[in-house]
Amino acid sequence: MPGFENTVQLEERLTRPLPSDVDFLRRLEGDLIVLGASGKMGPTLVRRIRRAADEAGKACRVIACSRTPPDCGEGVESVACDLMEPAEVARLPRVRNVVYMAGRKFGSTGNAELTWAANTVVPANVARHFRDSRIVVFSTGNVYPFVAAESGGSVESDDPAPVGEYAQSCLGRERVFEYYSRRFGTPCLFFRLNYAVDLLYGVLVDIARQVWENRPVDLAVPAVNAIWQGDANSYALRSLDLCASPPRVLNVTGPGIYQVRETAEYFAARFGRQLEFAGESARSALLSNSEACRAALGEPEISASQLLEWVACWVESGGASINKATHFQVTDGKF
Repeated sequence: MPGFENTVQLEERLTRPLPSDVDFLRRLEGDLIVLGASGKMGPTLVRRIRRAADEAGKACRVIACSRTPPDCGEGVESVACDLMEPAEVARLPRVRNVVYMAGRKFGSTGNAELTWAANTVVPANVARHFRDSRIVVFSTGNVYPFVAAESGGSVESDDPAPVGEYAQSCLGRERVFEYYSRRFGTPCLFFRLNYAVDLLYGVLVDIARQVWENRPVDLAVPAVNAIWQGDANSYALRSLDLCASPPRVLNVTGPGIYQVRETAEYFAARFGRQLEFAGESARSALLSNSEACRAALGEPEISASQLLEWVACWVESGGASINKATHFQVTDGKF
């Protein structure tokens, strides 16, 4: 299979630092902690940072922190912390560089209070403790309104208009960090990501598996953004250089927009499958324009066409899956 024959090879590629990552670590001042490191992207980000530091000959601390921290291998410190508890946060080392990945999405419907607490109370605990750090705050394009696909996507200066309590709580997360950034002068960046694909999970994987398994492809959302997870992690690391007070906003995704119908047709032709659609195609979708990100941090390593090819090869060859849907078709904000 072109690219990857197994998850070991996939993991190696996801964590392989770019030359720009190594250059960044070479000039990085201070240590680095990833908060919420046990999520979908956290372990590969931490390992990429460690590999980049090693290649740069940088003897900085790389710390993976979460309630149950992942084992990220030699050279990475694992620290257990319930970020909801101020006393536990107070024991964390005050390092210069922070990547904040903690948050809650799925399960928000029916447990809205937990989602709001996770997405607003935890940021207050973290922002107070790391007031003297610079913080990249993972956020989401869900804070934007739905826009027409031909618009090219929302830009950073657009007013937020989140739909549903999950997206509203994500805007709440940004507002809490913004408050403390203005109060303490803490440099921050809001990393509005739409959407990372790692072959085990992602919007393109959802579409490919629906086609492969002869399931109807839902057209409720006509278009999506996607970016290779390795590129998203590289941007997350290097966007530490872009932190500011008041916080800077950065849309992070691939350079193109994937039309759901055309993407499904690509996979159907590739797999030799009959294609069936469901639902009526709407005129708008959650889409972000990433021109500012690419201007500041460079083009992603993996192109839109290469990512489609990797997804097709992975699904066609029976590659592993975490068996969790992204629910990118949701239009009412209920996750």
